[in-house]
Amino acid sequence: MTTERQAVGAYGERLAAEYLREQGLVVLHQNWRCPDGEIDLVLRHGDDLVFCEVKTRRGANFGSPAEAIDSRKVRKLRQLANRWLAESGLHARIVRFDVVEVCLQRQGPARLTHIRSAF
Repeated sequence: MTTERQAVGAYGERLAAEYLREQGLVVLHQNWRCPDGEIDLVLRHGDDLVFCEVKTRRGANFGSPAEAIDSRKVRKLRQLANRWLAESGLHARIVRFDVVEVCLQRQGPARLTHIRSAF
């Protein structure tokens, strides 16, 4: 991955974390990593535990950001969430997987879309 793409992704993740905090979610981890991969954001929303994938795009040439999350990625995120739960020792009645799309605009602020229980 190029340095520019990494910077765009990191910027999108910061925007998403800030937006979700404003919506009342509490960030537990940002960019949680293990040898198997990474979870962008782990949050608490009331009693719910939320694993959030952030997808940032600079244009619509390749479809919406959420369309980049295929079945393989969903499987991987579920595996990572199970590992996070086992390592953290935290438990929640409801665990959900959200997606935040961050669409960067040529002018003006980025457009964010929060998709709850995306998969």
